[in-house]
Amino acid sequence: MKLVHSFAFLFLTPVLFSCLQVDPKIEMPLPADHLIQTIPEGWPQPVYQFENNPITENRFILGRYLFYERLLSSNNTISCGSCHQNFTAFANADHAVSHGINNLTGKRNSPSIFNVAWHPAFMHDGGINHIEVQPLAPIQNPVEMGEKITHVVEKLQASEKYRNLFTLAYGDDSVTTQRMFWSMAQFMGLMLSSESKYDRFKRHEEELTAQELRGYNQFVEKCSSCHKEPLMSDFKYRNNGVAISPIYQDSGRYRITKQPGDLYKFKTPSLRNIALTKPYMHDGRYATLEQCLDHYTNGIKNLTNLDPSLTTGIPLSPEQKKDIIVFLNTLTDFNFIADKRFSDPNYN
Repeated sequence: MKLVHSFAFLFLTPVLFSCLQVDPKIEMPLPADHLIQTIPEGWPQPVYQFENNPITENRFILGRYLFYERLLSSNNTISCGSCHQNFTAFANADHAVSHGINNLTGKRNSPSIFNVAWHPAFMHDGGINHIEVQPLAPIQNPVEMGEKITHVVEKLQASEKYRNLFTLAYGDDSVTTQRMFWSMAQFMGLMLSSESKYDRFKRHEEELTAQELRGYNQFVEKCSSCHKEPLMSDFKYRNNGVAISPIYQDSGRYRITKQPGDLYKFKTPSLRNIALTKPYMHDGRYATLEQCLDHYTNGIKNLTNLDPSLTTGIPLSPEQKKDIIVFLNTLTDFNFIADKRFSDPNYN
């Protein structure tokens, strides 16, 4: 009997183990709820309004996967999400300048991504004038993703996963650059950040503390001519007196226009979520907001095309700087950075 039991155990063991094994995880995209373009009260009309790119859940989901897809780079190691991380409001945590394939570095700090439907142009120098073609620049930049868009299309077309996603989004599995960029524009264009404490204050839903209110009043007086409410930028190009880096020697908007009047000018960044997006300036030279304000009080260089509003600096006392920084912290939108619709679908 013992021998029979032994044989029975040997026979039953693989059956029992096979029953106990967990089925392999089936990767399904998270549902993307509330996919409409929202224009908060008091905001201007967005530049990009999706008339020619109707929003659908499956196109948004495809754009989300593409944003985090490393196949977009030449060695399949870098995605858009590598340099635009959701916990930093889609900036690049603690990296002064962008890091691309093969550990190569660029010349500029990776800008944050939110409210981009309101941007008339993209990149620090405005070199891209439409959200639907914006991804092409980093994909083909030799020190960022270093890939050819035609090869990206080939790689995606060879992927069963992407053939299925394109079919769900567009009715057939044909991968085209237009479809890619439509979907990525939906993903990025719907990244709305409008639920900070500042926003609730403006909607009369929450009060600022006394120090936050002092900082806000100082901000309105000293900073808002460039960082215009409610988007906290006017998206114009200015020379803010930052010394020319001997390493990068970045000529700014001049690189695009070749107009002498654009030398050393860069797009005014939005200050929304600014507490999360360090380091600061176009080349990430400042690690803290304190250093930024110190620049405007006593660090401005009298360069070619210096913005006229900065010729004498911005007078701020140490206490006023502290108050402004406390106010700037009210611009952090914790709901936005926690929104799973914009997180990496490969880790949900």
